[in-house]
Amino acid sequence: MGADLLEYAVDAAVGMVILSVVLGFIRLAKGPSLPDRVVALDMMTVAIVGFCGLAAIRYQDIAFLDVGLVLALVGFLATVALARFAERRVARRDAAEEEEE
Repeated sequence: MGADLLEYAVDAAVGMVILSVVLGFIRLAKGPSLPDRVVALDMMTVAIVGFCGLAAIRYQDIAFLDVGLVLALVGFLATVALARFAERRVARRDAAEEEEE
């Protein structure tokens, strides 16, 4: 009974993670702005890290946890890099507007 319940719970969680990745991809494609896309990409990364955790439970293999940890670190660095890019882009735009005035 306990193992069956865990199996059903993992199956339901995998379905929810897949749904969240699909919804995040839709937000990533639609935009409308760069910050929206950065948040969508970060959400998708977090969902995939959750999927790695679920895979570790389902297949009883801790190697998936290592993959999830590395993916979380890469996702964090990508989010920081994209945030810096967006900040510099706004600063350049503000500087160009000041020069025009």
